[in-house]
Amino acid sequence: MTLEEVRGQDTVPETTARMQSAGKALQELLLSAQRQGCLTAGVYESAKVLNVDPDNVTFCVLAADEEDEGDIALQIHFTLIQAFCCENDIDIVRVGDVQRLAAIVGAGDEAGAPGDLHCILISNPNEDAWKDPALEKLNLFCEESRSVNDWVPSITLPE
Repeated sequence: MTLEEVRGQDTVPETTARMQSAGKALQELLLSAQRQGCLTAGVYESAKVLNVDPDNVTFCVLAADEEDEGDIALQIHFTLIQAFCCENDIDIVRVGDVQRLAAIVGAGDEAGAPGDLHCILISNPNEDAWKDPALEKLNLFCEESRSVNDWVPSITLPE
């Protein structure tokens, strides 16, 4: 057995547990931010917030289903948002299930169709730094991911 094989065996359970923990933390953070009124949903709405007050943004979530992967305009928006977030030290993650995200934040119009949840920003609710345990877990998750050159880690939300 090679060293890579031994390391690969050890990291699989750790990676799965780490991903589940991050997914649960993201769900908690989204619910907490929504209760406090510091959640911005939508690509264009998020771009406006990033343009006006980037120092107040603490976390960014990009979400796309498989059918969205072929949307060139959306991918360009994602690239620009990712670059802006990286330059302004805003932690960012990707989620592959827009419907699950809609179920968590309860976004939608009267017909039940989900609103634009492709980009969600979480801002500080006031001038003081927001101390949320879920946000701290996600910041650590992003920091650990960056240490292995995963600049925009993917998170799976819990069912």
